[in-house]
Amino acid sequence: MRLAPPSLLFIALVCLTLGPRAVSGVPVEETQAGWADQLDTFFDRHCYDCHDDLTTKAGLDLFELKTDLADEATFATWELIYDRVSKGEMPPRTEERPSPQAIAALKKILAPPLAKAHESQKGTILRRLNRAEYENTLNELLGLNLDIIDRLPEDGRSHEFDTVGSALGISQVQLERYLEIAEIALDEVLMASPEAPERTRIETSFTDNQDVDRFLGNQWLKAPDGAVVFFRQYGYPTGSLRESRIPMRGRYRVKVTGYAYQSEDPVTFSLRGTTFKRGGERPVFGYFSMPPGKPTTIETEVLIDRDYMLQIEAEELFDPQNLIKNEGVKKYAGPGLAIKQVVIEGPILDTWPPTGHRLILGDSEEAEPIAKTLQRFASAAFRRPVSVDELEPYLQLHDAELTSGADSTVALRTALSAILCAPDFIYLRENPGWLTSHQLANRLSYFLNRTTPDAALREQADSGKLSSDPELLLAESRRLMQSGDFDRFINDFTDAWLDLREIDFTNPDASLYPEFDAYLQHSMVAETRAYWRELIEENLPVTYLVKSDFAMLNKRLGRHYGIPAARSAEVERVSLPADSVRGGFMAQGSVLKVTANGSNTSPVLRGVWINERILGNHPHPPPAGTPGVEPDIRGATTLRELLAQHRDSESCQACHELIDPPGFALESFNPIGGWRTYFRSMGQGERPEGRAPNGQGLRYKIGPDVDASGVLLNGTPFDDYISFRELIADQPEALARNLIVKLLTFSTGREMGFSDRPEINQLTARAKAADYRIADLFEIVITSKIFRRK
Repeated sequence: MRLAPPSLLFIALVCLTLGPRAVSGVPVEETQAGWADQLDTFFDRHCYDCHDDLTTKAGLDLFELKTDLADEATFATWELIYDRVSKGEMPPRTEERPSPQAIAALKKILAPPLAKAHESQKGTILRRLNRAEYENTLNELLGLNLDIIDRLPEDGRSHEFDTVGSALGISQVQLERYLEIAEIALDEVLMASPEAPERTRIETSFTDNQDVDRFLGNQWLKAPDGAVVFFRQYGYPTGSLRESRIPMRGRYRVKVTGYAYQSEDPVTFSLRGTTFKRGGERPVFGYFSMPPGKPTTIETEVLIDRDYMLQIEAEELFDPQNLIKNEGVKKYAGPGLAIKQVVIEGPILDTWPPTGHRLILGDSEEAEPIAKTLQRFASAAFRRPVSVDELEPYLQLHDAELTSGADSTVALRTALSAILCAPDFIYLRENPGWLTSHQLANRLSYFLNRTTPDAALREQADSGKLSSDPELLLAESRRLMQSGDFDRFINDFTDAWLDLREIDFTNPDASLYPEFDAYLQHSMVAETRAYWRELIEENLPVTYLVKSDFAMLNKRLGRHYGIPAARSAEVERVSLPADSVRGGFMAQGSVLKVTANGSNTSPVLRGVWINERILGNHPHPPPAGTPGVEPDIRGATTLRELLAQHRDSESCQACHELIDPPGFALESFNPIGGWRTYFRSMGQGERPEGRAPNGQGLRYKIGPDVDASGVLLNGTPFDDYISFRELIADQPEALARNLIVKLLTFSTGREMGFSDRPEINQLTARAKAADYRIADLFEIVITSKIFRRK
């Protein structure tokens, strides 16, 4: 039942009362007078020749540069001047270099006004819950499993993060979606039957498939014990179990019984969801190994949508189609996957009715005052105690609905919808200054568990001690990092920081990379997330971000990377040979895939990624009008030569000297993360030996040799990826500082700025005293003033 238009309008007004800058109004302090004039001598000697009203190289005219640091663009320009002079990037190396004393004098003049301007504004932007946080929070609040994310507009990002308040605006469309979702969610709760949904048990096998007779003896084989055996990896018929259709969305326990057929080694299979809808999503629930010998039952618990079926596919089996055509499947002697039975039980319910039902209606059968109901619900939704006075707008809305003729259920739902669209629910309400215990609990929970505080954390917040006792804050952070919800942090942080959310963005060219498959991509992502978790749980040094003596691998990645020690279908810790090129994020397939386009690699893209995500350097975008690197314009024949000529341009040189060397080092890895000594080509050249996974010959040709050498910005040369990796691993301070900044940005909902630099320096010094260990960095961040203040 939809809300009446007057209620929609009222709720819209409530929601839009608070925008992202609702706590703005903090005045920009007056900075020291005449600071810009004091820089004139430095500019006259080192800058005006290129940045005057006649030349304006890089689009910057210092004579026209304003000094109102409250203006974001003006502030950004002055900050850029400070950084480029401090790092020695400007003036160019071809010009007279300023003395250390002159640089120190410029920094002394420019730093105070920049710090004051940033300090006055950094606490003025509230952070809206992003889509994932909103879904987690609403489901947690009401005890539901709603799929919400795709109903909401995509969130904005500041650099790589979608948790930064300045990028998380709100629109009329988004507000309408919040209202729609609130109605759906409240219907699920308020209209829940007193009786729990009937538990479903589905027992099925592939012999129940209505088309089974068409496939047996052709693509499928029926074993003497009644199991159906698969040999093909992909294609029709699929491994869909049509009798496994799920009656309602929920968590189900799935048991698959089978064995590896005609094989001494386990056979890997995927368990997916599929639907009759054309083009529908096929979520992967996991990859499992079926051992040989007697039938084995593998059990897992998965969230399945209504009307979805299960689909089982054998992985890493060569397609024996040619042998089948010649001799028939009964004579095929290769390995297969035998499936005897699949059992599905569910939905699995932690409690019934849903927790939201009791939250709204209480545990008593007697009616209670509406104010008590709304106070209980609002306190849970707003993540803090709510006074009766704060409820007045919602009580008025409830009474207005009754007056207009609505029944009590509609009136209640209208008031509850308003609460679910209120700023205190959609935003993390924080005022400038030290956070209260409830605000700190919210920040900690959304950082580590990506949802509203649980009961234990809420209890600590209610006591008021969380904001005054650092040891209690650390104890709660350790507890949250041990919970199952910490998986959400692992996923969300790696999606943003390492760009894993782009893993599906490119589809590798099948002619160039026939070894790529869905199992490999799934394994790549699993490797990176498992590795990040291992670094945290083992409290390993920050140098392990780029270099380690182990990797988190399964047998699919082991085959891809050439590491035979990886034998399990599950990702597990595997020791690496001393000379291995693997170890660390830079050599992981997921990272190497998201930094390529599917067919080719770009040293520029990978170089920018290494600088921004690992080292904390942020190359400046090219000046307006700067031409891109186009082939065959200047007579160069390779991308390295093109980039070398591109760097001859003065406006491009400084950034490319920073960007290109890391990108060249990673040229030893192809677009799907495989090691290479030459580029693959579909043009001229010889074909390599070997065959594609489907047994056919390779179509690509051997192209030019890879040159992975380079020279870092500081003049240090490297010959290959391994020597480059050593140089990066020798910078633990830079690695730690960057990770501290990333964690602070993700957790506080704002970009770190100029006035944060002194404290970040102090936090990095604390990290050094703790040997730059990664779990310790979390505690250093959580107890920092930056984390505990708005």
